[in-house]
Amino acid sequence: MSSTERPSYLEKASRFVCDTRLEDLSSAARERGRWVIADSIPVIAAGMRAAEMGALVSRHLANAAPGNAWVIGTGKRAAALDAALLNGTAGTWLELDEGNLFAKGHPGIQVVPAALAAAQDIGASGADLVLAVTLGYEISARISRAANVRLSVHPHGTYGVIGAAIAVGKLRKLDQPQMRELLNVAATMGMATSRRTLLEGSTVRNIYTGHSGYMGQMAVRLVESGFTGEPDGVGSVYGGGVLSEAFDRERVVAQLGEEWLITKSYFKLHCAGRYAHSAIDALEDALAKVPEKRIEPARIARIDVDAYSLAAMLNGKNITTSFGTRFSVPFALASILYHGKSGLSSFDEQAVANPAVQSLVSRVFVTENPSYTAAFPEKQFCDVAITLTDGAVITGRCEVTKGEPANPHKPEELKGKFFELGTPAWGDAVTQKLYDGLMNLEGIADFRAFADELAL
Repeated sequence: MSSTERPSYLEKASRFVCDTRLEDLSSAARERGRWVIADSIPVIAAGMRAAEMGALVSRHLANAAPGNAWVIGTGKRAAALDAALLNGTAGTWLELDEGNLFAKGHPGIQVVPAALAAAQDIGASGADLVLAVTLGYEISARISRAANVRLSVHPHGTYGVIGAAIAVGKLRKLDQPQMRELLNVAATMGMATSRRTLLEGSTVRNIYTGHSGYMGQMAVRLVESGFTGEPDGVGSVYGGGVLSEAFDRERVVAQLGEEWLITKSYFKLHCAGRYAHSAIDALEDALAKVPEKRIEPARIARIDVDAYSLAAMLNGKNITTSFGTRFSVPFALASILYHGKSGLSSFDEQAVANPAVQSLVSRVFVTENPSYTAAFPEKQFCDVAITLTDGAVITGRCEVTKGEPANPHKPEELKGKFFELGTPAWGDAVTQKLYDGLMNLEGIADFRAFADELAL
């Protein structure tokens, strides 16, 4: 493919972003875009309560520029760049943020903080905010799907920079040549991220999503200032050996405007890495077969888990921190069995320090089933077999993880999550007002004015 032909997909993508109006979105894409925004905000607020986040906010805002953007969950405001950095970082702390198996990561929490900050900064309408988030999500998710990014690379902080840049560029009404330039500039501004941070429970990993929101806005600023990128910067990074050796350029724009990847996203009710959810669902299926819906840990001899490769990777047993619990299938199953539920307390420091939980962790064994790996991501097969001390075996199975479009959470469950996370941060009245506004986001004429009424 010649250098003159290569950017044709970028021409299509950038023109699509610039020309698409809210009414051009499918009803499902529009609704999902609204919910991605609504789900992200209380998740950020809950993550902001982590001690490390409190310390970071204090240190960072001491030298940050003043501004009008929410630093969600703190009651403070900051300049758009700083707010997106902090909000994006807090948003992945509890592993409750939205994600997308086909995008191979979490587009929402990388796009929403930048778009929220920009919308507050310029007084954009709620309709423009929904449109910008949906388009930023869609194009960046398609770029990730079209690439074969190395497994050693953590997906956060990579294609999310492109998504954040597109959302902010759309809000700032960049024209088509600028938008094409923005794609190429933003593509080279991702991080050298390591998946080992996830597997080892290293909290530096949370800055990756904050980086996307910050650098996405910076990419817009660069393009507005006249900076340029490579003719095909996206292809260089995602197909030229930087992050990936293979990149299907035409897949980025195939069925653009007809197929919406954002409608294939999932929402989470468990504060654990997504692939652990398949094992949790299989455990819940097993427990549903027990009359009392619970098994005493002392009765359990061992638990065997057969899963697809990405779930099988979460097989760590040496769990020493709360953050590390979120990426361990053995810990998730052990703690849920011990506590009788999956809540924040099942993944906190007290759970880590509990010898009964740790004893049960040692009895969980996770292996990869190659046929399950081959079926992923369309299916997320996972089997759990609980062998009791009397020799009885109780089995459970997951085929499609709860929260996926083919097995969605009920609306009342997502609303319950919103209030469960939001009320401790803001109280009943503010949480209700925020929820009502976000459910009617397209009707808000000035998002900055709406935001100014709420001390988040």
